[in-house]
Amino acid sequence: MPSSFTVSPCEDSQETNYLQTLLASARPFLRGELESIDKNLPSLISVLRSVGAGECWHKHGSFLDHLVEIYRILKIWKAPDSVCLCGLFHSAYSNSYVNLAIFDPNTGRDVVRNHVGEAAERLIHLFCIVPRQSLIHDDLLFKYSDIELVEHLKASELSLRNAGEKGLFNGEESWRKKLASLLPASGITVKHIKSGEDVLVTRRMVGVFLLMTMADFSDQLFGFQDLLFENFDGRLEFLGNNFGALWPGDGKPGLWINSISRMGAIYSLIVREEEIFIEERKRAGGFEVDRERDEDIELVLAPVFENCTQVLDAREQVVARDLYWEAVCDTSKGGLERAEELLVSSIEKNPFVGEPHVVLGQFYLTKGRFEEAEKEAERGVTLLLEWGSPWDKRMSWEGWIAWARVLLMKAKEKSWPQTSWGILNLGLVR
Repeated sequence: MPSSFTVSPCEDSQETNYLQTLLASARPFLRGELESIDKNLPSLISVLRSVGAGECWHKHGSFLDHLVEIYRILKIWKAPDSVCLCGLFHSAYSNSYVNLAIFDPNTGRDVVRNHVGEAAERLIHLFCIVPRQSLIHDDLLFKYSDIELVEHLKASELSLRNAGEKGLFNGEESWRKKLASLLPASGITVKHIKSGEDVLVTRRMVGVFLLMTMADFSDQLFGFQDLLFENFDGRLEFLGNNFGALWPGDGKPGLWINSISRMGAIYSLIVREEEIFIEERKRAGGFEVDRERDEDIELVLAPVFENCTQVLDAREQVVARDLYWEAVCDTSKGGLERAEELLVSSIEKNPFVGEPHVVLGQFYLTKGRFEEAEKEAERGVTLLLEWGSPWDKRMSWEGWIAWARVLLMKAKEKSWPQTSWGILNLGLVR
């Protein structure tokens, strides 16, 4: 069976160069050289550690790990520093998802501001007081069907091109009208989760919170949450109430990819609408940046889902996950040979995660199919680096990347151990 990922020589070179760029961005995290990312980062993590964040349970590990990993994901996605720091301290005052607060509730905002700066503290505070579950899901995600999102992504791409190249603006287009009805240019008013007071959230800020929620969910969700909320159709609509689910469950990858892809699609629509809105104002002689609308905060597109332009079908996601799980956990039905078929099918149904590529790369190495192994390992490590977190959370992100790089190196060398001890002796990455 042929490799699931084939490229031309030119594309192959571009892919390799892109991988090296990604690796350069991730290497400080892989090596623990945090001061090279931000000279204040080690001391900020020490603050989190000193208040006990490392002692608190959080979904897939400790709360400290989660905070640092959210920062890592956002940094790899090239989010602004203030957004990355918001991710690092995103529960400084507790929030609508968890009752964890990094600091004592009586701690003044000036204390947090002294740690992270005024811009980041403002984001942190707002993030902690908005009803994020209803804002992201009830008011946005659940208002769109998957088909509608796909259609609106296509239409918005043309609209953006017409605005930039031809100066054509049509506010009556269906995708623009719907987005404006959900998120007007003036922003949306929500209720403070504690006081009940009205809080204005700008459209761009909703975009920032969408991006952060993508990072947040991708880091912490795995099969345990599917059991809790009976998320068996992969829509992640939080309808079930299986509070007796035993942690950590069987460790299966979670069915959250469809939900995150929809978040990414809506985020793209916001980014495009904001660009059109600002371009139209500029052409009419308006000012460049309106800080009241948070236009000074850059909206960056995460590299996942082809820069947030693809929506993964929920059913395909379920089938892809189950095919992968059978390939890596149950070879009794067809042996190792069947694993190739399962993994190729899994990748066809969900091409957006790296681990199936990595495992398939190992299979090809065992068969001496080095060129196919190289392509799969390279694709796998690229996707893992783009995410900044693992899909299969039985192993750490760092562990998956290290293993994928070993596979890639051995594929280039056209060699692979033929003994069990030889496998255990692997490890060096050049």
